Order: sequence, then structure tokens, then C-alpha cells
Amino acid sequence: MPTCPSPTSTQRALRVEKIGGTTMSRFAEVIDNVILRNPEDIYGRIYVVSAYGGVTNRLLEHKKTGDPGVYTLFKNQGNYIRALLDLRDHLCEINASFAPIGLDLQVADEFIADHIDLTINILRSMENVLASGYVSRTELLLAARELLASIGEMHSAFNSTNILQNRGYDATFVDLSGWEDSRQLTIDERIHESFQNIDPFRTICFATGYTKGTEGIMREFDRGYSEVTFSKVAVILGASEAVIHKEYHLCSGDPLIIGLDKIRPVCNTNFDVADQLADVGMEAIHPKASKPLEIRNIPIRVKNAFDPDHAGTLITKDFIAPRSKVEIVTGSAKVTCIEIHDTRMVGEVGFDLRIMQVLAEHGVSFICKATNANTIDVIINDRDCRETLLTDLRSRFEQVQAIPVAIVCAIGSNIAQPGILAKAANALAERGINILAISQTVRQTNMQFVVEREHFATAQQALHDSLCM
Repeated sequence: MPTCPSPTSTQRALRVEKIGGTTMSRFAEVIDNVILRNPEDIYGRIYVVSAYGGVTNRLLEHKKTGDPGVYTLFKNQGNYIRALLDLRDHLCEINASFAPIGLDLQVADEFIADHIDLTINILRSMENVLASGYVSRTELLLAARELLASIGEMHSAFNSTNILQNRGYDATFVDLSGWEDSRQLTIDERIHESFQNIDPFRTICFATGYTKGTEGIMREFDRGYSEVTFSKVAVILGASEAVIHKEYHLCSGDPLIIGLDKIRPVCNTNFDVADQLADVGMEAIHPKASKPLEIRNIPIRVKNAFDPDHAGTLITKDFIAPRSKVEIVTGSAKVTCIEIHDTRMVGEVGFDLRIMQVLAEHGVSFICKATNANTIDVIINDRDCRETLLTDLRSRFEQVQAIPVAIVCAIGSNIAQPGILAKAANALAERGINILAISQTVRQTNMQFVVEREHFATAQQALHDSLCM
């Protein structure tokens, strides 16, 4: 068995590193490319791990399609027990795939079987309490959602620890799920308490991406909870760098749209650009997870776990590209333009505030807004364009239309240059693409073009060819 030196905390700064679900599913490569790549640099790193790819979809609901998972079945009084037992079998199959790289299959299968059995018992009890009618259904369902979400991260973190231990390394399973701790702790308190007696410079730490807390990590962040845990661990423990390992680079465009031969990794950018990306659904990191890191001036590095020689993308607070350029072209084809036309709008102070108040009442955040004397266009996600919202708006304003569109964005830390907007518009015009609406602030980090949905891919190709090549 290999032995490795255990450096002291004075030899290097602490790094907190998140490994996403799709990447975790290729854990044999993660060991070689990330964890053990540099024998002199094994310790002083805390890994916050997501569930293996697809597991959280089966526990809750499919993130993209909405297909029901265990939580949805429990909520709708379906056969959630059968779904949990099927999930147990699936997780044991995942375990079997890791046996060749060191996982103790019997121990791992017992671990997940015990937790599935306990989950069934807890959900049955919750079901009985719900049937009584004496408690808040909303609160109890949220508790069930938290309970189920935690299983995936416990599974992957436990397995990772077991594999490294069986390969002769000092590794520690840091269980932030609270299953073995009934104390009423906040999320921050649980993280602090869990790491209080652990020296990450003498052991490889694998922490669950889910953290149990009295405030409920899913209440505000829902499926973004693992990134919140990652961010909080980095802030609370004072990391020098927060690293995110994905299965791809943060690139100048979507390779499936732009082409692998044209895109390039983005080497440096700033938190403002990361926020712009998140606003259209291309998250380098959840914006509410990145804010504490930005405030504490902890840089984020986004790395491709399967291209270990590349340094990745470093996101810092103060970076501004020395030469004006567009760093990333991206967008979304799943947006709707809410067009509000009202002849009473012109010259009336606060008219747009009335529209924003309606959106706020329905819990809807907009991506961009364009206005003229009597028309305001608001671009929102398709999922937020509910009939109740449209009915409410139509009851207050003269004309309201919901138009399916696409939004394409040219983003960079320094895109301020004369003629760049004209260059972008001309590139779209040359492809026969009409710009329906446009948005850009004085800060000039993001040019947003609203186009017909059928032009989504072509518009990105045109902008990338014109602005990024």
C-alpha cells in the first residue's frame, strides 16, 4: 500500500474543492486526475461531493424533464417505497462498479441499505402525521425533501472515503447530513462543529454536499444546495481557493452549438461575468453560493477533471481583461417575452414599478427588460410564464402578450469598445436574424439580444464567429 507524507498546515494553504455528480460517476478517473495526481499535494484539500450522476433526479424529480422521483411520489401518495427499494438496488449497482478500484462492497451495500430502510420508516411516520391533519403539510414535505436529498451525497462521500482508505490513505468521511446528530444546529454551526476536530492537512476529507440545518438548506436554494455547502465550507474554514471540478471547461461557447474546433477555454474572468452566466442558466456556480466567496475575496477555479494539465478558469473579484474582448457567448432558448403595451404608460412615474410588483407577487425574476414610451418587454424563464401571472397582468394593463423567444448574450469582463454593438448587430443581420429587443447597461459586461427562438443556435454561431475568434 502507498504511503504519503502528511504535511503540516504551515506548508500550504487550504483548498475546498467541489466535485459534481457527473464527474463523481467517473470516480476512478477523478482519483488519478484530481485526488492523487500530485503525490506531494494530497492533503490540505477538502472535497465537497455531489451525488453520483442521476441519483438526485431519482430521489426528488428529474431536474430537466420533471419526471417524478421518490419525493414526488411521496408528495402525491404514490408508491414511494417501491421507488426507494429500486433506488437501493441501483445504488448497489453503482457500488459494484467501484469495487475494482477499492470499494469494500459489503460495507458500502450495508451502509446504503441501512439508510434506505431508515428513510422508509421515517417517511411512513411522516405519512401518518400528514394524515392526522394537525401539522403544516408544506413544512413536513420540505423536511421529507431534505431527508431524501441527503441520501445521494452521503452515499458518494462514504464510498469515496472508503475507497481511499482501502488504498492506504488517511481519509475522513465528514457527514454534514445530520443523520447521526440530532442537535438543532444552523448550517454554519454544523459545518463548524463537524470540522472542529479534523486536521485537513493530515487526512483527505470527503464532505457531503448536503448540510442539515435548522433553516433548511433547500428552503432557499433547493437543487443548488451542494454549491451552498461548498461555499460555506470554504468561507468558514478560510480557504485560499475554491475549486469546482466539472466534466468540461468553462468555454467561450457551447461546443454542441459552436463546434469543438472553434471554442476555447476561458482562462480568467470575474464574479460579475459568472453572475451574467447564471442569469441565463449557464451556471459556473450558483450566484447565491458565489457571493460569500466574492465578499471574502476567495477566488473560484473551474477545472475540467478530465483535462488535468489545464489550469482551468480562475474567477476573481478584480479581474478585468487587459484587452477588450468578448469572453463567452451563451444564451437560452427557454425564455418568454412578456410584452406589456399600455397607452397610459407614457410620462407616468412608477408605471414599470407596478409591473415589477406583479412579478414579485408571483415569485418571478426577470432576465432583462426593454422599454419605450408605451411598451415594456420583460424576458422571463418559460417555467415562470404561468397562466395565473398572465391573467393578473391582463387584469391591470391594456395589452399583454406572451411570446416564446430566445436570448443570446455576448459577455466579458471588458467588452467596452467603440463599434462592438454594431459589429454584433451586423453579424446577426448577415445571417438573416432580426433583433426583437436588446439590452446593455453602462457597465458593459453583457450584450443581450432577444431573437426568434428558431434562430437560437445560428445567433450564437454568428456572435461567436464575429466577436470571439
